[in-house]
Amino acid sequence: MERDVGISIEMLAVFVRFSLTTNPSLLEPAQAAGLLWGRKLRQEISDDIEPRVGARVRWSGWQGS
Repeated sequence: MERDVGISIEMLAVFVRFSLTTNPSLLEPAQAAGLLWGRKLRQEISDDIEPRVGARVRWSGWQGS
């Protein structure tokens, strides 16, 4: 099972790398709009998760291992 998950993650990483290198960059106005949208979405998700989790756990981003 762990081997299969590792293979799946590696395949996803290769796909993302390929996608990022073959697609052209966005123009500056589109980049700014996308960043703004991403920040707003992240805030909305944090606002939705925090009441469910409670006061004992605070969202602080990815902690990675």
